[in-house]
Amino acid sequence: MLKKQNKIQFFRNLKRDRYLYLLALPGIMYFLIFKYLPMYGITIAFQDFSPYLGFKESPWIGFEHFQRFFTNDDFWMLLRNTLAISFLNIIFFFPLPIILSLLLNELRSQFYKRTVQSLVYLPHFLSWVIIASLSFILLGKSDGIVNFIINELGFAKIDFLTNPDIFWFLITGQSIWKEVGWGTIIFLAAIAGVNTELYEAAKIDGANRFRQIWHVTLPAIRNVVVILLILRLGDVIEVGFEQIFLMYNGAVSEVAEVFDTYVYRVGIQQGQFSYSTAVGIFKSLVGLVLVVVANKISKRFGEEGIY
Repeated sequence: MLKKQNKIQFFRNLKRDRYLYLLALPGIMYFLIFKYLPMYGITIAFQDFSPYLGFKESPWIGFEHFQRFFTNDDFWMLLRNTLAISFLNIIFFFPLPIILSLLLNELRSQFYKRTVQSLVYLPHFLSWVIIASLSFILLGKSDGIVNFIINELGFAKIDFLTNPDIFWFLITGQSIWKEVGWGTIIFLAAIAGVNTELYEAAKIDGANRFRQIWHVTLPAIRNVVVILLILRLGDVIEVGFEQIFLMYNGAVSEVAEVFDTYVYRVGIQQGQFSYSTAVGIFKSLVGLVLVVVANKISKRFGEEGIY
């Protein structure tokens, strides 16, 4: 009887919210078709897959591809490069949207605030192809604008694009320029939700603007910061294929090869589908473990976490 009532209530709710479900349907279909259905393909990581034999006829070889990957000399190079770029992004890029949001929140002129917001949002809408092209135009050694200015000032030209020692910082700088403004949206929304009475109480206690930020604003948005940091740690092995691929060249190959470009090179260019799938599974598992561990740590310190 109870099951029947639950079923009736389910269909009533479905009928009542039918337009909301219709609105959500394209998003649901997107994830089903492009995220969940392709997961069947990870089985080829445990096969000697051949497109001619297909999934069912290709022979199973177990964890051979994983063993090959972990014993490959390229593994440690890929891990070093990927982690270096990710941690540089966490150290330098992650705090900047928070700082910029705090600065924008302190602006009294709404016109100036909205103008600055619009300007810092714009780079997000540029593709990485345009960002890479701008980098070549600005930082090229022979005809780059920056090196032209450096040379005119009497200094030697700097090899920005083919110098392995600065490649990681170049990639981090590009990410900061492109995405720091867009990253302020979430933090500005969180700051807008802070109770204004807290600021008034802080003023009565004699707190200046800096003290109000430190003791009111930052604690109020701390949970948002923690959640975004957890999600960022989940992508620590995912540094982005397109940006690295466009800035990749032979001179920086030792520091530019990451898991994403490696999967493309061995999977698409060399046709090693099973091996590249095994690499992709490794990336996903590392991201999952980091999210779970970071979430548990955040809860242990009294934060809400992501689940």
